[in-house]
Amino acid sequence: MVSISWQQEATRIVVRKGGTDMATYKIVHYINQFFAGIGGEEKADIMPEVRVGPGTALAKALGEEYEIVATVICGDNYFGENLDTATDTIVEMVKKYEPDVFVAGPAFNAGRYGVACGTICKAVEERLGIPVLTAEYEENPGVDMFRKDVIIVKTGDSAATIRKALPVMTSLIKKMATGEEIYGPDIEGYHERGIRVNYFAEERASERAIQILTKKMKGEEFETDLPMPKFDRVEPAAPIKDIQHAKLAVVTSGGIVPTGNPDHIESSNATKYGVYSIEGMDAMSPKDFTTIHGGYDRQFVMENPNLVVPLDVLREMEKDGEFGELVNYFCTTTGTGTATGSAAKFGNEIGKRLVEDHVDGVILVST
Repeated sequence: MVSISWQQEATRIVVRKGGTDMATYKIVHYINQFFAGIGGEEKADIMPEVRVGPGTALAKALGEEYEIVATVICGDNYFGENLDTATDTIVEMVKKYEPDVFVAGPAFNAGRYGVACGTICKAVEERLGIPVLTAEYEENPGVDMFRKDVIIVKTGDSAATIRKALPVMTSLIKKMATGEEIYGPDIEGYHERGIRVNYFAEERASERAIQILTKKMKGEEFETDLPMPKFDRVEPAAPIKDIQHAKLAVVTSGGIVPTGNPDHIESSNATKYGVYSIEGMDAMSPKDFTTIHGGYDRQFVMENPNLVVPLDVLREMEKDGEFGELVNYFCTTTGTGTATGSAAKFGNEIGKRLVEDHVDGVILVST
């Protein structure tokens, strides 16, 4: 005989031999328009909505005690261009379902998606007090932006690595749902968060130090008790010797583009940059230029693009002889969530062009 009891409306009933049980834990899952099967870039502007269906691989991996009660979907472009509104809307959507765990992604190496996952996870955890989890590739900008705020499971750079990521994700989701202790990143498989936790070691510090030193002297691999963060160091350029005869250029990550954004540079996680002429111009006109940046309040810059590309001031300085000349173009992209690899590629290509045009110095304008 089968007996059935009802809990909340969103909870699924699971019938087993010898009696009944119910999905004990509820999960809300966030994915973008691509992984929801809605479309690619042409659908990246869809507003947040709730659907049932996507996330079947995660649901299957979690088992019968866990149910994905809702899947929240949002286009990457919409989220990047409406950060606060999208975040507020999605948090309210999640709140209605009272989940035990909130999961976003995995985003792999999709930068805009990764930033969205990190942003939503942080907001859900801070505002609703719900455990959160996402998963991203190490070079995804979302990792560096949110590693200290949320647990981010390690993945490969594409969805082809989902089979390796899913077991790690499900293990952590179950621990979060049940309140089980979560161990360090090396054990659990998530990115280091820069958080140090005291623990009792089996060997005292002097013994561990001798072991590490011995391995180091032998050229063997070893792990330090106190890993330090790694920084990408860039040697500062030498000062320009003769500024009054120097040729200067402007390069910006502030997203200034011709009106209409002809090259379709993304508002975040940019995959391209633009080179645009300023020949014969004394200032940046708001009729001709705008900003598509997704990471700051654009109101003032849209009214006066010179706040990011200071052409008006540079022309005055050029006429006064404070430097030699200004190159007849500027280079632009957006820096929000842009992958380190992409930024390095842009820099190398732009730098090569500037060298070929005999540019002596560059004014780098951020926002």
